[in-house]
Amino acid sequence: MLSPGYLPTIPSLLRSSRSPLIHRDLSWLQFNERVLDEARATGNPILERVKFLAITSSNLDEFFMIRVPSLERSLLYRLRGLDVQKARQIRRIRNSILESVSKFGAKQEETLDSLINELAQYQIILSHMNPWRDEAVELGRKIFQEKILPYLSIPETFRPSDVLTLDNAQAGAVFSERLWMKIPRTLPTLYFEDLGPDRPFYAFFLDDLLIRFLPESFSTQLELGLIRLTRDGDVALDVDHPDPESIPDHIVTRLGTRERGRPIRIQYSRGVSSKLAASLLEVTKLARPFAFQAPGTLYLHGLWSLVRQVPDRIARAHSTIQYPPLDSRVPRVFEDSSTIFEKIRGRDYLLHHPYDSFDAFVNWMKVASEDPHVVNIELTVYRMDALSPVITHLKNAAATKRVRVLIELRARFDELNNIRLADELRKAGVEVGYGFGKLKLHAKVALVTRKEKDGLVRYTHLSTGNYNAATARQYTDLAVLTANAEMGADARLFFDSVWEGKVPSNFKHLLVAPTRLSRRLQSLIQQEAEAAARGEKARIVAKVNALVDEGIAQSLYRASAAGVQIDLIVRGACSIIPGVKGLSENIRVVSIVDRFLEHSRIYYFGASKKMYLSSADWMPRNFFSRLEIAFPVLDERIYRYLEQVVMPAYLGDVAQARELTPQGTWRRRNRGTLPNPMRSQVLFRELALRNYQGTPLE
Repeated sequence: MLSPGYLPTIPSLLRSSRSPLIHRDLSWLQFNERVLDEARATGNPILERVKFLAITSSNLDEFFMIRVPSLERSLLYRLRGLDVQKARQIRRIRNSILESVSKFGAKQEETLDSLINELAQYQIILSHMNPWRDEAVELGRKIFQEKILPYLSIPETFRPSDVLTLDNAQAGAVFSERLWMKIPRTLPTLYFEDLGPDRPFYAFFLDDLLIRFLPESFSTQLELGLIRLTRDGDVALDVDHPDPESIPDHIVTRLGTRERGRPIRIQYSRGVSSKLAASLLEVTKLARPFAFQAPGTLYLHGLWSLVRQVPDRIARAHSTIQYPPLDSRVPRVFEDSSTIFEKIRGRDYLLHHPYDSFDAFVNWMKVASEDPHVVNIELTVYRMDALSPVITHLKNAAATKRVRVLIELRARFDELNNIRLADELRKAGVEVGYGFGKLKLHAKVALVTRKEKDGLVRYTHLSTGNYNAATARQYTDLAVLTANAEMGADARLFFDSVWEGKVPSNFKHLLVAPTRLSRRLQSLIQQEAEAAARGEKARIVAKVNALVDEGIAQSLYRASAAGVQIDLIVRGACSIIPGVKGLSENIRVVSIVDRFLEHSRIYYFGASKKMYLSSADWMPRNFFSRLEIAFPVLDERIYRYLEQVVMPAYLGDVAQARELTPQGTWRRRNRGTLPNPMRSQVLFRELALRNYQGTPLE
């Protein structure tokens, strides 16, 4: 427990007045600040900075659709139960969140203005607000009349209650509180016009075009303002349905409620009066802090499309505006289809994406689909890109062998894509299952069973990330491909259990949530503490996307007090407060935000000599509401590579890492005077390009 004298230094961040834990949502907002810092970092290529700014907006959209409604429901529950003290705590957290978001919006707008000025140096003109070049006015009017106006309805009489007819994340245009129209969500958020060689490339935000040209199109002098409504999008979807064939239809029906959930946020442009804003808050039953002036535009998230649309001629002329394409490699073993199974049977292989190309996994799936000796292919799917070549290989394989795919239909915001995928696979003869009950299937495992001279051999692919070729180019993940018989037996048991609607258990090696993962982690943390108490060297290193589970956090505090050296690499929300005397003085927390989204999870326990890779973060939902897998690193070469190269690289990163202070704030690490400070993602790229020479993987 934190000492009373220490608490006043960070009271606004804590879960409660005497809690030694930072509230997860406030910590997540700090993560979004770190993303915005990358948009403001002049050392990053300009288009990368634009991308980071877009990400901050998309992140906030999801935050308001999922986390803020959850907090509001918790507050209402406490109020109904007359738990005044807890309700007061939740209200304090909520108010801190809303105040932080308001200040964050001002920084987003300031960042946007700066990026617009810098983009113009490269002949990329993002026309925004006033003044516009004469050329931009004519181009904008042409775009509006040809690509926007035909899709708009005639303005209707406006009443404030009309805002309640907007779908989730939909905007409406209001003319001086007299007339209005809904803006179709099918319209692009940015529009582009390339004038050709030696001429500018123009980009226009949708709301800027509407504000500038909509009034004149309807011959009105009424002032135009835009509003955008965010709704509660946290839809409860269960697949515990008596008729499995009806599950997709059931989920589609439930998804409709996401579009009509309770209003949770109003965003508005500068043309919206304070009177109108007050009226909208009244009809939506939202308090004033839930209304936010847009950070320059309602469509900041649309900047992703600008990054993709910049003409090649500009990219070639200004090579520094973005990172060069990643030259990811396919390890040699995955290039030769005739020996791939033989090589895997000889030893385990580690894939470190995106530095090792995801094509390695795709090639393995292709070989398995065509190999006449392969009798079964099985795979879990949480998020898979709709055009993945893996889908083609699975469908082809179904013509000659048994193919079973477990698809999680409830992967948030990917539900419809997964339903379409399930239908496509089933039509090709693939057996498709959906998991069961309230547990989301988040584990990443593929199993190929092959008939060989000495019997059936199981080849198992276990990963920290999704089988998604698109995100595998943008996320860092680790995967192991092995012919280890015991690991294969565990994978066989996992698939069979889920197909039978049972929670998997009784594994030789795998740690599976919700049955064992949390308890085993607690036990391993305790073992490190006991080793430290005996005077032995004890160390814990954990790399996760989020660490907010209270039980794990308290165990780490106890281990720190026992003398265990604890290093935490946490990309996003982290409830741990490091460096507090008597509580966490042996804990260090770093976060890395860089070109690729850090997504791999590593759990390392030094005294126990145990290391696991996993699909699970250290969060209650991963431990108790999902089917997750943590798999041990059994191959000595891979173990030493992760221990001696990967973990030290992350912990030694001074280029992109930030460190969490005892005051609950994040600071950049001191780079010193080094001309080329350590940057872990650059090191991993270089290692992959030279085939890991000089490392235990060589």
